[in-house]
Amino acid sequence: MSKDAVTTATAAPPTTTAPTPADAGDAGYSKDLKARHVNMIAIGGAIGTGLFLGAGGRLHDAGPALALAYLVCGVFAFFVVRALGELVLYRPSSGSFVSYAREFLGEKGAYVAGWMYFLNWSTTGIADITAIALYTHYWSAFTDIPQWVLALAALAVVLAVNLISVKVFGELEFWFAIVKVATLVAFMLVGVLLLATQHEVGGGTPGLSMITDNGGFLPHGVLPVVIVMQGVIFAYAALELVGVAAGETAEPEKVVPRAVNSIMWRVGLFYVGSVVLLALLLPGSMYSADESPFVTVLSRIGVPAAGDVMNLVVLTAAMSSLNSGLYSTGRILRSMAVAGSAPKFTARMNRSQVPYGGILLTCGVCVLGVGLNFLMPAQAFEIVLNVASLGIISTWVIIMICHLVFVRRARAGLAARPSFRLPGSPVTEIATIAFLVAVLGLMWNDPEIGRKTLLLLVPVIAVMLVAGWYGVRRRVGRTAEREPGGLTE
Repeated sequence: MSKDAVTTATAAPPTTTAPTPADAGDAGYSKDLKARHVNMIAIGGAIGTGLFLGAGGRLHDAGPALALAYLVCGVFAFFVVRALGELVLYRPSSGSFVSYAREFLGEKGAYVAGWMYFLNWSTTGIADITAIALYTHYWSAFTDIPQWVLALAALAVVLAVNLISVKVFGELEFWFAIVKVATLVAFMLVGVLLLATQHEVGGGTPGLSMITDNGGFLPHGVLPVVIVMQGVIFAYAALELVGVAAGETAEPEKVVPRAVNSIMWRVGLFYVGSVVLLALLLPGSMYSADESPFVTVLSRIGVPAAGDVMNLVVLTAAMSSLNSGLYSTGRILRSMAVAGSAPKFTARMNRSQVPYGGILLTCGVCVLGVGLNFLMPAQAFEIVLNVASLGIISTWVIIMICHLVFVRRARAGLAARPSFRLPGSPVTEIATIAFLVAVLGLMWNDPEIGRKTLLLLVPVIAVMLVAGWYGVRRRVGRTAEREPGGLTE
């Protein structure tokens, strides 16, 4: 562990902390997250910008079949989180999958996992502040304010909140999740009522005719549904946050299984159920990537204030996602810094036991996103969505590879699997990896942004990762000599 990390860890106030951890990067954290915090963080991870904003454009492109895309991606997302949950019960760590990659794949694996996750969340942060700016422009009072100004203001507010303490983060995410769940439930009740009473929505009568009279289940064919899979994966990108949060809760063995197992019904109810309702209420052509689909519906039922309220809620969802991204990257980067594969300052913690160095680094990248909003406000969201998808797909693949190695070691008698397990191993992991790689390949079918992302960014990212590894490998080696593998015995 670096001198800075030791100094900052020992300088923390004497609150409730864990005993000496197996991973040196876990030293110094409080255990202030309660069961209700982790449960609602899991819910919040399943309900975010990808549903509230992204579903509008995807409904327009893919039609009602988007519900099937959400269901299929949701099943594989559950497999990933279930595998991560098993690893968490094996050894809880705030470094989460980076710590597991270090143990099962070595320092190179941890290095790739950590920096690709940083790529995911730093660009997701850009997507979030872009979404916040778009939501705010919904109100006429803000339309004259440049999009980049609103994005910068949102980033400043969430940064200030995130640096206070993990307990404050947990409380905020708890209430953010309450707002999101309550609103979605209320919308679904309103949607069911509109269907039951045949109340006019946007000049039409809701029901199956909205699907059958507007091109059917696949109005534009199969290809658009296949293409949107990449965006749907992005919608589930925060589910792995449960693994990071488990490192700062006192009883992960009780909290994590309950949180992970509840993910499937959330996916079915909130994602699939919401998309089905949206498709029954309005034709897909009436939805837009520039407006939340929920706002689109509520603005057309004759209650103007309903759209304002819903817009405020989806604004909250984007703020919640940004807050979660800063939280998780701060912990991941600290785990890497202690092992020598991230800048030393990202190992630093403040008096509230918050790893502020990594949080500030993520914010630095988000500031670049403010510039993107200035230069290309119309395409900013889609560009960063594609980049973020590269990060999350690689992260999920690494989680499944780690689980495969873990199971192999357990069968060889070198590790003990907990009773909470991923079913169907190794078939489940292999199928999930194959699916994720296929989704990555689907980006080629998007000539405007997806293909350019693959052609231009993948080689650039690969070169940067290789160059970065050669830049840090000596420091990683020196750290490993002091603390082999970054893990203590």
